[in-house]
Amino acid sequence: MRKASFLLRQNGRLCIIGRNLLQRCILKTSDFYYDLPRELIAQTPAPVRSESRLLIYNRKDSSITDGVFTDVLDYLCPGDVLVRNNTRVIPARLIGHRPETGGTMEFLLLSRLEGDEWECLCKPAKRAKVGTVYEVTPELSVKVLGDAPMDGGKRVELLYDGIFEEVLDRAGQMPLPPYITERLEDKERYQTVYAVTRGSAAAPTAGLHFTKELLAAIEAKGVKIVDVLLHVGLGTFRPVSEENIEDHKMHQEFYRVTEAAAKTINDARAAGGRIVCVGTTSVRTLESVATDDGVIHPGSGYTGIYITPGYRYRAVDALITNFHLPESTLLMLVSAFAGREEVLRVYEHAVKERYRFFSFGDAMLIS
Repeated sequence: MRKASFLLRQNGRLCIIGRNLLQRCILKTSDFYYDLPRELIAQTPAPVRSESRLLIYNRKDSSITDGVFTDVLDYLCPGDVLVRNNTRVIPARLIGHRPETGGTMEFLLLSRLEGDEWECLCKPAKRAKVGTVYEVTPELSVKVLGDAPMDGGKRVELLYDGIFEEVLDRAGQMPLPPYITERLEDKERYQTVYAVTRGSAAAPTAGLHFTKELLAAIEAKGVKIVDVLLHVGLGTFRPVSEENIEDHKMHQEFYRVTEAAAKTINDARAAGGRIVCVGTTSVRTLESVATDDGVIHPGSGYTGIYITPGYRYRAVDALITNFHLPESTLLMLVSAFAGREEVLRVYEHAVKERYRFFSFGDAMLIS
C-alpha cells in the first residue's frame, strides 16, 4: 500500500509530508545566499599556513569561538582519526593559440579519459571546433575532439613530445579560482604539504592550513591520520544554476579508499573515536563508501554524491572546512552537517569578524 503524502508551504518553501511524519523541504538555491563584501575574499595565502584564523562551531550548544588554526589541536582527542585528501593539483590551465589566425583558447583539464585524451572545459567554448589544434608551447598542443559527457565540456587530445608530466609542468598554469586575481608567487602554496597523487584541477583547500609540524603534534597526541583520495574536478566547484537544488547534477570525480584506511577508520569508530574530516572532498569520499551503519568499505571509482540538507551523515563526526561561496554545493554540504540556518548565522558572524573567505581564506571547525 502506497503511503499517502501531501504538499504544504513552510517559510515559503514547498514541503512534502508523508504518513511517517518525516518532512523534506524543497530548498531553492537562493536559500543558500549570503552577502559577502568583496574585500573579504582572500587573494593570497596566509604568511604561515597554520597561522590563519579558525572559527569553532559546536553543534551541541550552538556556540561560536574565535581562534587560530593551531587551536585545532585542542579539539582533537586521542583515539580520533583525522581523514585528509592527499590529491595533488596539476597545472591544469592551458592557454592555446592558433598560429594561422592568432585565436586564443583556454583549456581547464578536468579528468583523464584514456591515453592522452582528457575531459576539459574550454573558454570560449563556442569556438572550440572539432579538429582544431591549439599550440600551447612548441612541445605541447591541444586538439579538440568533440563534446564530453558532461554538460558544456569538451574532449581533447594532448599532443606532446617527451614525458607528459614534465611537459605539463612546463606548459601549464595552476588553476586558481577566478575570484583570485593576484599572482601566486609560490605554486606550492596551492598544494597541501601532504599532496601526493597528481590529478586535481583544484586544491582541497581546507588542508592548506596544515604544516608538517602541526600534523606531527596531532599524531603525538594520539590522533591517527588517514589518507583518502578524491581528485577535485567539476563536481566540486561547478556552480548551481538551477533554482530547485534537487535539479542540479553533480559531475563524477575519481576516489580511492584503501583497505588500510578503511580498517583504521572502522577500528577507531568501534572504539569510540571520532572521524574528523579535513575538507568537503574527504567528506564526500567517506560518505560515498559508507554503509548505513557507518562502516567504511575500501574501493575506488567515480562518485557524484550530492549532499544537501536532509541527508543523514553516516561516517563523519566533525569537519574542518574553509568558508564557501554563496549558493554553492559545498555550502549545501556544510548546511546538511550543521543546519542551514545555523551555518548562515555562523557565516554572518564570520563576515562581522572579518574572517578571510574562500580558497586562501580562514577555516572553521564544526564539531
